[in-house]
Amino acid sequence: MASIDIRRKHNLSVSEARKAVNKLAKSIAKEFDLDCSWEGNTLAFSRSGVDGHIALEKGEVHVYAQLGFLMGVMKPMIEQEIHRHLDEQIT
Repeated sequence: MASIDIRRKHNLSVSEARKAVNKLAKSIAKEFDLDCSWEGNTLAFSRSGVDGHIALEKGEVHVYAQLGFLMGVMKPMIEQEIHRHLDEQIT
């Protein structure tokens, strides 16, 4: 099973980071048909073949996902999209 593990530093307040992650999640959820829900400062997401979370930590955003076999083939494209969205929303 493939996994994605991305950590990105930021200088945003938790509130600002949460807004940015919401934008990121909406975009990625639409593109990859994910179900998302907040649990504290962690946004959990899932769909067939994907389970993961985006955790807001002090000064850092942590994106983690376990990809099933079929989604694992798309790992480079998924990582590229996550990095692009983080560049747009978090920096």
